[in-house]
Amino acid sequence: MKVYHFTQLSFLQRILVNTVILMAMAGFFPQGLYIASVWTALVAAFVLGVLNALVRPVLHLLALPITILTFGLFALIVNASVLWMTAGLVGPEFRFANFSWVLLISIMMSFINWIISDYVSRRV
Repeated sequence: MKVYHFTQLSFLQRILVNTVILMAMAGFFPQGLYIASVWTALVAAFVLGVLNALVRPVLHLLALPITILTFGLFALIVNASVLWMTAGLVGPEFRFANFSWVLLISIMMSFINWIISDYVSRRV
């Protein structure tokens, strides 16, 4: 009989994962995302983590009627908006070409984070 232990990534682990993902996205899509250095990516991941913890739940709650009307698709816009806010707070060392790039990278980051979280939670 297997016993599964469901664990979650800690805040620090999630920041490190998001730093790596952001650097990878900047490498794959240099025309859409610019990150000046690894330290900038680390700061951006930290700011994103704080915004995800404090601001995103409020935005999801406020956008709930629109999210219901769009069958959940507006949640993608909310997630992208938080990433866009991160770029605004971090400054010119971390920027996107336009909102469509933010949306694309937000979707990809969500998918990669989902895969990593699923893998970590299923460790035996």
